[in-house]
Amino acid sequence: MIRFGRAICGDLHQAERREWWLANARGGYAAGTIAGSLTRRDHGLLIAPVDPPLGRRLVWVKADAELIDGERSWPLFTNRWSGGTISPAGYVHIETFCLDGCIPVWLFAVGLIRVEARIWLEPDADTTYVAWRLLPGPEQGMRKLSLRVRLMVNDRDHHGQTMPGEFAPVLEADEAGLRVCRPGFALTLRTCGGIIMPVRQWIENFDLPVERERGLSDRDNHLQVGEVRLDLLPGKWVGIVGSLVGDPSPDLEAALERRLKWQQGVLDQAARQVPEMAAPPDWIAQLLLAADGFIFSRPLPARPDGKSVIAGYPWFGDWGRDTMICLPGLTLATGRQEWARDILLTFARFVDRGMLPNVFPGAGAKPDYNTVDATLWFFEAWRAYIEASGDRETLARVFPVLAEIVDWHLKGTRYGIRVDPGDGLLRAGEPGVQLTWMDAKVGDRVVTPRIGKPVEINALWYNALCIMAGFAEMLGRPADPYRNLAERVRLSFAGFADERTGGLYDVIDGPAGNDGSIRPNQILAVSLPHSPVASDQQKRIVALCGDRLLTSYGLRSLAAGEPDYKPHYTGDPWRRDGAYHQGTVWAWLLGHYALAEYRVRGDADLALQRLGAMRDHLFDAGLGTVSEIFEAEPPHLPGGAPSQAWSVACVIEAWWRLQRVRAQV
Repeated sequence: MIRFGRAICGDLHQAERREWWLANARGGYAAGTIAGSLTRRDHGLLIAPVDPPLGRRLVWVKADAELIDGERSWPLFTNRWSGGTISPAGYVHIETFCLDGCIPVWLFAVGLIRVEARIWLEPDADTTYVAWRLLPGPEQGMRKLSLRVRLMVNDRDHHGQTMPGEFAPVLEADEAGLRVCRPGFALTLRTCGGIIMPVRQWIENFDLPVERERGLSDRDNHLQVGEVRLDLLPGKWVGIVGSLVGDPSPDLEAALERRLKWQQGVLDQAARQVPEMAAPPDWIAQLLLAADGFIFSRPLPARPDGKSVIAGYPWFGDWGRDTMICLPGLTLATGRQEWARDILLTFARFVDRGMLPNVFPGAGAKPDYNTVDATLWFFEAWRAYIEASGDRETLARVFPVLAEIVDWHLKGTRYGIRVDPGDGLLRAGEPGVQLTWMDAKVGDRVVTPRIGKPVEINALWYNALCIMAGFAEMLGRPADPYRNLAERVRLSFAGFADERTGGLYDVIDGPAGNDGSIRPNQILAVSLPHSPVASDQQKRIVALCGDRLLTSYGLRSLAAGEPDYKPHYTGDPWRRDGAYHQGTVWAWLLGHYALAEYRVRGDADLALQRLGAMRDHLFDAGLGTVSEIFEAEPPHLPGGAPSQAWSVACVIEAWWRLQRVRAQV
């Protein structure tokens, strides 16, 4: 589906703004640009969890190939240097670029010579393959063509930088290849059709324009450790494999077949388990492959098969809120019910004082619980899982945990999170703490503190109580306590009605009273399965959000014309964080708007059309995936993480649910 010709590949700006991303189900990844240049710190051929589960480090950076024909040579790679120099400009030789599933594929054309290149990750292993093959053509059998490949490595945090000399590994060469070693680290590099000659040379002053745009340091340095000579024969794969796992197999064809089989298995699994996914449109199939890349293994001592969700590449780990919002789209719509159960049970072990962690702990660290909504999304994730699986046995196991969560919210837990005994609504917040998904903080200033009773928090609270009533009935336990609490919340929810806008206040009973800022949080009061507002109010909410917040790629986080509205998401971290939820468009909300619009209009085709514009975005930024955010004003340039889990998941989930509706008509 994703394919470009010379008009994009031969334009450096266009080729660099488009990035490929690969994941390996362990939290590791690889990433780069169509042009082959490095533009951000997180680009590389192997970024692996050297310190599991998510102590990710850049270990293999580049494999720069030069095509050799006797006395002549042509670069098949591109590098940027400080001062703005582009040398060499190998991107000019790219005839086409495409994704084969998620695998990036380049076709280089120099006169009669055509060379295909591919990069892929071994499934469930910290192993990367880089391969080339000469395509058959006139006189190719008569020419002696080869590749000279320079191998660059590193050993740093994937968000960090390296100064020359900081990384001083031991190089161990043998006939099979090269080992790059230091305490706690050993990268094995093996050739497939050639030999590696050890070389130790620092390559300095790579220019990183994306980091400069973000107001961060824009230089980096990497260590060249070897040079490879590969003879090219028509139709035969040659290349290099780099791995942190023992001695990797040099069989390129078998390795490529494993990766292709893995990808097809993702689509086949969805087709077998989810009828709506038996023949999805091409862009939904592409998103199914993208969705697979966010799930990774997170073993725990008491749960070795634990799983979790990478919230986004390259910056995020596994977040409680994002994981619960993502779960239906990443697992249930893809036919992975067992993954949904594993994720839910993994997180259930970390419930503390009625709260789910906001950020999952790293090795030896304690979890952070500074979130009010992650726990409430936990109920919705369980509802979706039980609806899809009918797994009463697991529900019975977890029901006491869910009941305890409700009890903690009634009596009060961290950060002022407590049900107001006067109206049954949920209050949350303390000065200096950001608890909702609008969680940007600039220095000590919380940009959107939202202390009081946020609208989506209480929509989620009502939804959770209704879910608990249903679960109790299913298990033959008393349901009236939850049903009565939910009814009280529904009646009190009328206090959110804002006669001025026809929608809902964003926060009520805050330190300064009610907040009438037009924000998208109110859409959840319509899109969630259990809505606390009547149908006429639902229509007004959807109309307001559609008129003031809707864009092709999601909902603005604040309506234009509001005092704090920021039309652009640019500049250093302080400026960007200040605009993060002050107008910036969030893709994850597009699916919720589509579901809400269907609820009030009953037109599934119209709601599906809202999602269709996202197909075009798959050809931009993170290819085949969905960006975290977009600028508030047209042309809505993508920003933030180029591959974001809830952006992908919420589009998939909405498409799946709307397709189910159409199938029932």
